[in-house]
Amino acid sequence: MDAVVENFGILWSGFLRTLSLLGIGAAGALVLGTIVAGMRVSPIAPLRAVAAAYTETFRNIPLTLVLFGCAFVLPYLGSPLDYFTLACIGLIAYTSPFIAEAIRSGINGIPVGQAEAARSIGLGFGQTLALVVLPQAIRMVIPPIINVLIALTKNTSVAGGFFVIELFASGRRVINLRGDETIAILLSVAVFYLVVTVTLGLIAGAVERRVAVLR
Repeated sequence: MDAVVENFGILWSGFLRTLSLLGIGAAGALVLGTIVAGMRVSPIAPLRAVAAAYTETFRNIPLTLVLFGCAFVLPYLGSPLDYFTLACIGLIAYTSPFIAEAIRSGINGIPVGQAEAARSIGLGFGQTLALVVLPQAIRMVIPPIINVLIALTKNTSVAGGFFVIELFASGRRVINLRGDETIAILLSVAVFYLVVTVTLGLIAGAVERRVAVLR
């Protein structure tokens, strides 16, 4: 464990970068995923088609390929963004369809009568969705959304292959310095990931129990 103690600063810096990727990626994916979910249930056919195409495209492309496009194709096209920002864009694009599908399943679980009642008092589609349907739908799907965020936490390690020094990349750097303690270094990296994923899992369990009581 000497290698871990001696190079804890490197691992900690990578852990903070992983948390940054997770925070930005999660916030962006939640916002974009909610918009895409709203488009999927929109009465406007072109919006539904665009949302469906976006969802099916990014759900079926490997994350590595998405990040490759962000790290190499976008700069080739003239993007001035740094690799960290490009990695965040890739993670948001890849994760948001899974968020959208989770929210859409919640929307479909809300009784149709509630939307009809909202329309009967003069609310439009956007108002009905924002004020009546979405608040209930999101509460129902918080546990699966947190599961998507747990997957996002692990997916941030892929960014390490595209010039972003996050936790896993920091672990590789320490291994290059102290290859005699590879197992201890990898175990310490795993512990950092577990701190985040187990915490999110506990939150998901607590929310699920609370939602069950409210039902």
